[in-house]
Amino acid sequence: MASREEMSTSFGAAAGAYESGRPDYPREAVDWLLAPVATPDRALRVADVGAGTGKLTRTIAETGADVVALDPDPGMLASLRENVHGVPTFTGTAEGMPLPDASVDAVLLGQAWHWVDVVAASQEAGRVLRAGGVLGLVWNIRDESESWIAELTAAMHGSHAEEMLASDGPQVAEPFGVLEHESWRWTRTMTRGAFLDMVASRSYVITAADADRARILGAVEALFDAHRRVEGDVEVVDIPYRTEAFRAIRP
Repeated sequence: MASREEMSTSFGAAAGAYESGRPDYPREAVDWLLAPVATPDRALRVADVGAGTGKLTRTIAETGADVVALDPDPGMLASLRENVHGVPTFTGTAEGMPLPDASVDAVLLGQAWHWVDVVAASQEAGRVLRAGGVLGLVWNIRDESESWIAELTAAMHGSHAEEMLASDGPQVAEPFGVLEHESWRWTRTMTRGAFLDMVASRSYVITAADADRARILGAVEALFDAHRRVEGDVEVVDIPYRTEAFRAIRP
Protein backbone atom coordinates (compact mmCIF):
# COMPACT_ATOMS: atom_id res chain seq x y z
CA MET A 1 0.00 0.00 0.00
CA ALA A 2 1.31 3.47 -0.88
CA SER A 3 2.26 5.90 1.86
CA ARG A 4 0.11 8.92 2.71
CA GLU A 5 2.73 11.20 1.10
CA GLU A 6 2.76 9.13 -2.11
CA MET A 7 -1.05 9.25 -2.24
CA SER A 8 -1.12 13.02 -1.71
CA THR A 9 1.10 13.63 -4.75
CA SER A 10 -0.35 10.92 -7.01
CA PHE A 11 -3.12 12.85 -8.74
CA GLY A 12 -1.14 14.26 -11.66
CA ALA A 13 -0.87 10.73 -13.07
CA ALA A 14 -4.66 10.72 -13.45
CA ALA A 15 -5.39 14.39 -14.19
CA GLY A 16 -7.75 13.54 -17.06
CA ALA A 17 -9.78 11.14 -14.93
CA TYR A 18 -9.81 13.67 -12.09
CA GLU A 19 -11.25 16.40 -14.31
CA SER A 20 -13.87 14.03 -15.77
CA GLY A 21 -14.82 12.18 -12.61
CA ARG A 22 -14.68 14.71 -9.78
CA PRO A 23 -17.68 16.98 -9.18
CA ASP A 24 -17.64 20.77 -9.33
CA TYR A 25 -18.37 22.78 -6.18
CA PRO A 26 -21.80 24.35 -5.63
CA ARG A 27 -21.74 28.11 -6.08
CA GLU A 28 -23.68 28.62 -2.85
CA ALA A 29 -20.92 26.87 -0.88
CA VAL A 30 -18.22 29.13 -2.36
CA ASP A 31 -20.39 32.21 -1.76
CA TRP A 32 -20.73 31.14 1.90
CA LEU A 33 -16.98 30.67 2.27
CA LEU A 34 -16.29 34.15 0.86
CA ALA A 35 -19.19 35.97 2.56
CA PRO A 36 -17.15 37.37 5.48
CA VAL A 37 -14.87 39.27 3.08
CA ALA A 38 -17.33 40.02 0.27
CA THR A 39 -17.43 43.68 -0.75
CA PRO A 40 -19.11 45.56 -3.60
CA ASP A 41 -16.16 47.97 -3.85
CA ARG A 42 -13.51 45.67 -5.37
CA ALA A 43 -12.84 42.14 -6.53
CA LEU A 44 -11.64 39.78 -3.85
CA ARG A 45 -8.16 38.34 -4.07
CA VAL A 46 -8.38 34.58 -3.49
CA ALA A 47 -5.77 31.79 -3.44
CA ASP A 48 -7.04 28.32 -4.40
CA VAL A 49 -4.51 26.00 -2.75
CA GLY A 50 -4.28 22.39 -3.87
CA ALA A 51 -6.20 23.56 -6.92
CA GLY A 52 -5.79 20.36 -8.94
CA THR A 53 -7.45 20.60 -12.34
CA GLY A 54 -9.40 23.71 -11.35
CA LYS A 55 -12.67 22.32 -10.01
CA LEU A 56 -12.85 24.89 -7.23
CA THR A 57 -10.90 27.53 -9.19
CA ARG A 58 -13.61 27.92 -11.82
CA THR A 59 -16.36 28.42 -9.23
CA ILE A 60 -14.27 31.03 -7.40
CA ALA A 61 -13.69 32.83 -10.71
CA GLU A 62 -17.45 32.81 -11.38
CA THR A 63 -17.93 34.98 -8.27
CA GLY A 64 -15.85 37.72 -9.92
CA ALA A 65 -12.85 37.23 -7.62
CA ASP A 66 -9.27 37.55 -8.81
CA VAL A 67 -8.00 34.03 -8.16
CA VAL A 68 -4.54 32.48 -8.22
CA ALA A 69 -4.18 28.69 -8.28
CA LEU A 70 -1.48 26.74 -6.41
CA ASP A 71 -0.74 23.02 -6.56
CA PRO A 72 2.34 20.90 -5.85
CA ASP A 73 1.87 18.88 -9.06
CA PRO A 74 2.83 20.56 -12.38
CA GLY A 75 0.70 17.98 -14.23
CA MET A 76 -2.42 19.07 -12.41
CA LEU A 77 -1.63 22.74 -13.07
CA ALA A 78 -1.18 22.01 -16.77
CA SER A 79 -4.67 20.49 -16.82
CA LEU A 80 -6.02 23.49 -14.88
CA ARG A 81 -4.65 25.91 -17.49
CA GLU A 82 -6.50 23.94 -20.19
CA ASN A 83 -9.77 23.97 -18.24
CA VAL A 84 -9.76 27.42 -16.63
CA HIS A 85 -8.29 30.18 -18.76
CA GLY A 86 -6.68 33.38 -17.51
CA VAL A 87 -5.89 32.21 -13.97
CA PRO A 88 -2.26 32.57 -12.81
CA THR A 89 -0.85 29.24 -11.62
CA PHE A 90 2.12 28.53 -9.35
CA THR A 91 3.69 25.41 -7.92
CA GLY A 92 3.21 25.51 -4.18
CA THR A 93 1.71 23.84 -1.13
CA ALA A 94 -0.44 24.86 1.80
CA GLU A 95 2.71 24.87 3.91
CA GLY A 96 4.69 26.95 1.39
CA MET A 97 2.76 29.44 -0.76
CA PRO A 98 4.73 31.64 -3.22
CA LEU A 99 2.66 34.67 -2.19
CA PRO A 100 3.54 37.90 -0.33
CA ASP A 101 2.50 38.58 3.25
CA ALA A 102 -1.09 39.82 3.73
CA SER A 103 -1.70 39.64 -0.04
CA VAL A 104 -5.08 37.84 -0.28
CA ASP A 105 -8.56 38.11 1.18
CA ALA A 106 -9.20 34.37 1.24
CA VAL A 107 -7.31 31.09 1.10
CA LEU A 108 -9.56 28.23 -0.04
CA LEU A 109 -8.77 24.51 -0.22
CA GLY A 110 -11.05 21.99 -1.93
CA GLN A 111 -10.52 18.28 -1.15
CA ALA A 112 -7.06 19.20 0.18
CA TRP A 113 -6.83 20.12 3.88
CA HIS A 114 -6.78 16.46 4.96
CA TRP A 115 -3.36 16.14 3.26
CA VAL A 116 -1.68 19.07 5.02
CA ASP A 117 0.43 19.60 8.12
CA VAL A 118 -2.22 21.49 10.09
CA VAL A 119 0.11 23.65 12.17
CA ALA A 120 2.40 24.63 9.29
CA ALA A 121 -0.48 25.19 6.85
CA SER A 122 -2.41 27.30 9.35
CA GLN A 123 0.64 29.47 9.98
CA GLU A 124 1.24 29.91 6.26
CA ALA A 125 -2.39 30.79 5.58
CA GLY A 126 -2.18 33.32 8.38
CA ARG A 127 0.90 34.84 6.76
CA VAL A 128 -0.61 35.38 3.29
CA LEU A 129 -4.06 36.48 4.51
CA ARG A 130 -4.83 40.07 5.41
CA ALA A 131 -6.34 40.73 8.83
CA GLY A 132 -9.99 39.66 8.73
CA GLY A 133 -9.33 37.28 5.82
CA VAL A 134 -10.92 33.85 5.45
CA LEU A 135 -9.44 30.37 5.53
CA GLY A 136 -12.04 28.21 3.77
CA LEU A 137 -12.05 24.41 3.58
CA VAL A 138 -14.53 22.48 1.46
CA TRP A 139 -15.17 18.87 0.48
CA ASN A 140 -17.63 17.13 -1.82
CA ILE A 141 -18.51 13.81 -0.17
CA ARG A 142 -20.82 11.09 -1.48
CA ASP A 143 -23.88 10.74 0.76
CA GLU A 144 -23.72 7.22 2.18
CA SER A 145 -27.16 7.43 3.74
CA GLU A 146 -28.18 5.69 0.50
CA SER A 147 -27.13 2.07 0.99
CA TRP A 148 -25.60 1.40 -2.42
CA ILE A 149 -23.35 4.45 -2.04
CA ALA A 150 -21.96 2.88 1.13
CA GLU A 151 -21.35 -0.27 -0.94
CA LEU A 152 -19.52 1.87 -3.49
CA THR A 153 -17.23 3.30 -0.83
CA ALA A 154 -16.50 -0.17 0.51
CA ALA A 155 -15.60 -1.37 -2.99
CA MET A 156 -13.15 1.45 -3.73
CA HIS A 157 -11.95 2.07 -0.12
CA GLY A 158 -12.68 5.12 2.01
CA SER A 159 -10.56 8.25 1.67
CA HIS A 160 -8.67 10.23 4.28
CA ALA A 161 -11.22 13.03 3.83
CA GLU A 162 -14.18 10.75 4.45
CA GLU A 163 -12.55 9.31 7.56
CA MET A 164 -11.76 12.80 8.89
CA LEU A 165 -15.24 14.20 8.27
CA ALA A 166 -16.84 11.13 9.87
CA SER A 167 -14.87 11.68 13.09
CA ASP A 168 -13.93 15.08 14.53
CA GLY A 169 -13.86 17.05 11.28
CA PRO A 170 -11.01 19.28 10.14
CA GLN A 171 -8.73 20.99 12.63
CA VAL A 172 -6.92 24.32 12.34
CA ALA A 173 -4.17 25.91 14.41
CA GLU A 174 -3.00 29.43 15.28
CA PRO A 175 -3.71 32.09 14.22
CA PHE A 176 -7.17 30.62 13.56
CA GLY A 177 -9.79 29.73 16.12
CA VAL A 178 -13.18 28.04 15.86
CA LEU A 179 -14.34 26.79 12.45
CA GLU A 180 -17.86 27.64 11.28
CA HIS A 181 -19.58 24.86 9.32
CA GLU A 182 -22.31 24.58 6.69
CA SER A 183 -23.52 21.68 4.56
CA TRP A 184 -25.46 21.28 1.29
CA ARG A 185 -27.07 18.18 -0.26
CA TRP A 186 -27.39 17.71 -4.01
CA THR A 187 -27.36 15.02 -6.71
CA ARG A 188 -24.95 14.48 -9.56
CA THR A 189 -25.98 12.49 -12.65
CA MET A 190 -23.02 10.58 -14.11
CA THR A 191 -22.39 8.56 -17.24
CA ARG A 192 -20.57 5.24 -17.01
CA GLY A 193 -17.32 6.87 -18.17
CA ALA A 194 -17.46 9.70 -15.64
CA PHE A 195 -18.44 7.26 -12.88
CA LEU A 196 -15.41 5.06 -13.57
CA ASP A 197 -13.18 8.13 -13.86
CA MET A 198 -14.40 9.27 -10.44
CA VAL A 199 -13.14 5.99 -9.00
CA ALA A 200 -9.94 5.93 -11.07
CA SER A 201 -9.01 9.42 -9.85
CA ARG A 202 -8.86 8.42 -6.18
CA SER A 203 -5.39 8.23 -4.65
CA TYR A 204 -5.90 4.66 -3.36
CA VAL A 205 -6.81 3.45 -6.84
CA ILE A 206 -4.08 5.45 -8.64
CA THR A 207 -1.39 3.94 -6.42
CA ALA A 208 -2.85 0.40 -6.31
CA ALA A 209 -1.24 -2.56 -8.04
CA ASP A 210 -2.66 -3.31 -11.50
CA ALA A 211 -4.60 -6.37 -10.33
CA ASP A 212 -6.12 -4.51 -7.38
CA ARG A 213 -7.08 -1.57 -9.59
CA ALA A 214 -8.78 -3.89 -12.09
CA ARG A 215 -10.68 -5.64 -9.29
CA ILE A 216 -11.90 -2.33 -7.84
CA LEU A 217 -13.01 -0.98 -11.21
CA GLY A 218 -14.82 -4.24 -11.97
CA ALA A 219 -16.70 -4.09 -8.66
CA VAL A 220 -17.80 -0.48 -9.12
CA GLU A 221 -18.86 -1.11 -12.72
CA ALA A 222 -21.11 -3.89 -11.42
CA LEU A 223 -22.67 -1.35 -9.04
CA PHE A 224 -23.22 1.02 -11.95
CA ASP A 225 -25.01 -1.76 -13.85
CA ALA A 226 -27.20 -2.53 -10.84
CA HIS A 227 -28.33 1.09 -10.36
CA ARG A 228 -28.22 2.62 -13.84
CA ARG A 229 -31.11 4.22 -15.64
CA VAL A 230 -31.45 5.45 -19.20
CA GLU A 231 -31.61 9.18 -19.89
CA GLY A 232 -32.21 9.74 -23.60
CA ASP A 233 -30.00 7.05 -25.06
CA VAL A 234 -27.31 7.25 -22.36
CA GLU A 235 -26.92 5.07 -19.27
CA VAL A 236 -26.48 7.12 -16.11
CA VAL A 237 -26.55 6.83 -12.33
CA ASP A 238 -27.60 9.48 -9.80
CA ILE A 239 -25.06 10.03 -7.03
CA PRO A 240 -26.18 11.90 -3.90
CA TYR A 241 -23.56 14.27 -2.53
CA ARG A 242 -22.97 16.44 0.51
CA THR A 243 -20.78 19.50 0.30
CA GLU A 244 -19.20 20.21 3.68
CA ALA A 245 -17.69 23.69 4.09
CA PHE A 246 -15.74 25.20 6.98
CA ARG A 247 -14.36 28.70 7.47
CA ALA A 248 -12.26 30.58 10.00
CA ILE A 249 -11.30 34.25 10.18
CA ARG A 250 -7.75 35.50 10.57
CA PRO A 251 -7.60 37.90 13.55
